[in-house]
Amino acid sequence: MTDEVKQAAIEAAQRVVDEVSSWQYSAEDSTIADQLDEGLAKAQVSVSDDERTRILAEIDGMKDEKSSAPQVRSAAPVE
Repeated sequence: MTDEVKQAAIEAAQRVVDEVSSWQYSAEDSTIADQLDEGLAKAQVSVSDDERTRILAEIDGMKDEKSSAPQVRSAAPVE
């Protein structure tokens, strides 16, 4: 995978995380997870299980309304 493809996947995943974070951060954990998974599938990108867990934990941490959306560290296009 080229750096350009990897960067495009990270950017697509970040857009999903930003959207889920802004609209769903106060929702139930299962709703947040479902929305994240659905958005990543629509964007045709995937993140590792560890990355997904970290992102969901950081979105949950936003419930204090002082945190910003988590940053995606790695993602890959769905093949």
